[in-house]
Amino acid sequence: MPRPALPILLATLVALTTTGCGYNRLQELDEQVNKAEGQIQAQLQRRADLIPNLVETVKGVAAQETTVFIAVAEARGRLAGAATGGTLAEMAEADAALRAPLSRLLAIAEAYPELKSSANFTQLQDQLEGSENRVAVARQDYNASVEQFNAMIRKFPSNLTAKMFGLGSPRAYFQAEAAAESAPVVKF
Repeated sequence: MPRPALPILLATLVALTTTGCGYNRLQELDEQVNKAEGQIQAQLQRRADLIPNLVETVKGVAAQETTVFIAVAEARGRLAGAATGGTLAEMAEADAALRAPLSRLLAIAEAYPELKSSANFTQLQDQLEGSENRVAVARQDYNASVEQFNAMIRKFPSNLTAKMFGLGSPRAYFQAEAAAESAPVVKF
């Protein structure tokens, strides 16, 4: 066999053996998971940004409900902090901590007919509901991306490639708190 054919043969052999390694697909799925996590952060931040307006609108009518306003403000602050620089677990925890005070705030709004009839309050409530839907969709998209990534790193031969390039650890799913299955209890 002549010498010039040897490099071509080796290049062909390397190309054939690495074609099925899945490196590019792993990178693509890793980025998809990162993008989906960013969407969760963006939607949680959007919701956190809407809450002060909602609180101020309710505060104008129901001034005596200060404990609820304080609880919402504190929970909103934790959510905003987690959304800007926290881990996925911190975001989930802060999100769960916001649910109870926010539901109490909305229950207060129900008790004041003049507030319910306010166009500003209705618009803010609709925006908050839209944010809740966006957060839910972002969580679903994230979990779907994690499912694809985790499945890919378990398949042969991409599992070998994943371990070789430091992508062999499965990503965590965004899970709801155990208490999220039941409706929050509103107490005054």
